[in-house]
Amino acid sequence: MIRNVVFDVGGVLVHLRYQRFIGYLAAAGIDMSDLPAWLEQVDLAAHERGEMTGDELLARIAAMARRPLDPDELRVRWLDMFDRADAMFELAGALRDDYRVYLLSNVGDMHWRHLDGLYGLENLTHGAVASFRVGAIKPTAAIYREAERRLGLDPAATVFIDDLAPNVAGAVSCGWTAIHHADAAATRRSLEALGVRIPRTAAVE
Repeated sequence: MIRNVVFDVGGVLVHLRYQRFIGYLAAAGIDMSDLPAWLEQVDLAAHERGEMTGDELLARIAAMARRPLDPDELRVRWLDMFDRADAMFELAGALRDDYRVYLLSNVGDMHWRHLDGLYGLENLTHGAVASFRVGAIKPTAAIYREAERRLGLDPAATVFIDDLAPNVAGAVSCGWTAIHHADAAATRRSLEALGVRIPRTAAVE
C-alpha cells in the first residue's frame, strides 16, 4: 500500500523554460550546439551535488563567453527559467491530508532558494531532499537511500514521480514504485491505478 508520494521538482512541479537561457549564452559566443556536452563542461552535476555554489557555476559560465556578461543579468537569466505547473502543485497539496508527501530534486543552491522563495517548496510537502544538501544526485542509488534515511521512507510503500526515465529507473532499482511523468492527467491516472486516493478538488491540466 502506498503511504508516501515523492515528487521531483523541475519538469514535474515546475516547467523548465531553459531555451531562453541557451539563446542568451549563444548570443554571447558560447557554443550551445551540444547541450549535454556543455553541461558536462560546466560540470552541472558537481553543482547539483553541492560541490560548487551557484555563484561559482555562473562565474565558470561567464568565463566561457566571447563578450563580457553582466553578472547581475546572468544571474537573473539563470533564475528565469521556471513556470509553476499548477495542476501538479495542486495535486501535491491535495494529497497531504492522506499521504506523506515529499520532494526529491537534483538542484543547486541558487535555484532551490529561488524556487522556494517563489513557490514555498519547503512548506508544500512534509519534507524535501535537495541534491546539493546531500552530496548525491539522481539516478544514483545514494540519493534514494539518503531520502529513505532522512524522510523515513519504506521503499515498498513509496511512489516517486519524475519526468526523466533514468531517474525513474533509479528509483525502481531501489525498490520504489515510480511514475514517468509526462502530464498531470496521466500521472493522476497512474497514481489512481496504484490505489492512491486523489481528492476531486485536485485540478487536472
